Amino acid sequence: MKDTEPKADVWQGTLALMALKTLETLGPLHGYGIARRIEQTSGDLLSVNYGTLYPALLKLEQEGYIASEWGVSDNNRKAKFYKLTRAGRKQLEKQAREWERTTGIIARFFAPEGRS
Repeated sequence: MKDTEPKADVWQGTLALMALKTLETLGPLHGYGIARRIEQTSGDLLSVNYGTLYPALLKLEQEGYIASEWGVSDNNRKAKFYKLTRAGRKQLEKQAREWERTTGIIARFFAPEGRS
């Protein structure tokens, strides 16, 4: 990435999906770890706003898609660790299907004529 290219914010409606996928892939993580993984996976093209991430994690927890417990991070600090629940796995599968469908529809608008 060029130094002059600004990082993009995470697209609306995708943060929860990326957080669920991150937890499925890596297992339990604290919020900072989730944010860093999303940024790394994007090739550092996305920037995760912590003021958006933590409310999204709280909402996922309230919906039963993730669970949390307090633990100690790698740098020996108290941190809340999040993990995917069974309901979260089902929700991830559902959201992934919806995302594939949506991106397929949008791709049709950018496909050369007659190739959709």
